[in-house]
Amino acid sequence: MPLEKRDYDAVVVGSGPNGLAAAILMQQNGLRVLLIEGKETVGGGLRSAELTLPGYTHDICSAVHPLAAASPFFTTLPLDQHGLEFIYPPVAAAHPLDGGTAAIIKNAIEETAGLLGEDEYAYLKLMQPLVRDWPLIIPDILGPLRFPKHPVAMAHFGLLALPSALHLVKRFSTPAARALIAGMAAHSIQPLTNSTTSAVALVLMASAHLKGWPIPKGGSNQIADALASYFVSIGGKIETGLYITSMEQLPSAHAVLFDITPKQLLQIAGHRFSSIYKWQLERYRYGPGVFKIDWALDTPIPFTTPECREAGTVHLGNTFEEIAAGERQVWDGRIPEKPFVLLAQPSLFDGSRAPAGKHTAWAYCHVPNSSKTDMTTLIENQVERFAPGFRERVLARHTMDSAQMEEYNPNYIGGDINGGVIDLGQLLTRPVLRWSPYKTSAKGIYICSSSTPPGGGVHGMCGYHAASKALKDIFGIV
Repeated sequence: MPLEKRDYDAVVVGSGPNGLAAAILMQQNGLRVLLIEGKETVGGGLRSAELTLPGYTHDICSAVHPLAAASPFFTTLPLDQHGLEFIYPPVAAAHPLDGGTAAIIKNAIEETAGLLGEDEYAYLKLMQPLVRDWPLIIPDILGPLRFPKHPVAMAHFGLLALPSALHLVKRFSTPAARALIAGMAAHSIQPLTNSTTSAVALVLMASAHLKGWPIPKGGSNQIADALASYFVSIGGKIETGLYITSMEQLPSAHAVLFDITPKQLLQIAGHRFSSIYKWQLERYRYGPGVFKIDWALDTPIPFTTPECREAGTVHLGNTFEEIAAGERQVWDGRIPEKPFVLLAQPSLFDGSRAPAGKHTAWAYCHVPNSSKTDMTTLIENQVERFAPGFRERVLARHTMDSAQMEEYNPNYIGGDINGGVIDLGQLLTRPVLRWSPYKTSAKGIYICSSSTPPGGGVHGMCGYHAASKALKDIFGIV
């Protein structure tokens, strides 16, 4: 029986990478789709601006995009024809240690392993099978909990990924290899003793060896602009400058997909949900926030270790033990004196980011949720520790604390950039315990944000899977 006439077949609220992915997939299937964005430009965490000085382009939220390059959905789209160009630094990530040495991860597994000395064989034994099996398992890794298409390969990954980073690091003996694991696992924004922190490390390392850790030429907004351009080219419609606070603001549609977290979803559509579903959403847990700095620089960052000057991303935190201690303090609501710092230096590889001869850099550290503590000095101490003379290169800086991060992007609740804690419990019940994590208790209403599987990151797969579910439920398209 044909569906009733509506203004649109589907409406997507929120134009982050997941909202864009959901809108594109539904438009590709012949539907009439409207994408609504509260700000004047699309992008969510994919935006860039002159935050410090004229001519210096800074990424406001995300900066380096290993999962965008590896996304099973984004890689099917002709985004290069819509202006997207990825730049691949020769070193995906570097991790300096006190004393002038560093662990680095490059595209070639053998080259990376060879630089780890006594841990060369241990690294090869860990990563070679994963990289070999990656094309088989990445659809399941970046998807909801389900029976895997390749159970043996997925079981091998699960045995490595479910334990904590503390367990994984026992495979290695050198400070460099152990620090490399710590820096990768700390992207999970939780104690390295928590289960599943190994998964984050393994996904990021495998991505480095398969696709690299690219930066978009011109800024992260180029990813969003390319996705939006493609969406419009196939008939989609975008409306910006409309911040949705009520279902009554929306045009009629058979399906509405929200690229927002449970907190906002309850505010907008809570009256449509069952009491059990509302209760579950109200129990959803958000994790630590971030404090972020952007710098306009007179010269490149003068890292002591040469390999750090070839890396798009630099992890600053020294040893596994130091990073683990700092992340535990943040989780417990305290401010570490030596925070783990994630730093990107895109202008080394993309001359469009700054005036000739000048540079930009981007960094953040983890802080307790909603913290307003100014971390500028502590972050710059960490940079200066591994790059003496750094402060003398700073022409201007722009900072955002956790509250300002949420003010800029309402999905960053308390500065939580992952859309909620990704520990073992919430990894499997994200955002609630249901057969389909994307379908709410109200017919036609879906959630497609990073608060659904597979979680945070610029990959669009939360949106892709939510749209796939809506296509099947509402329109009978499989």
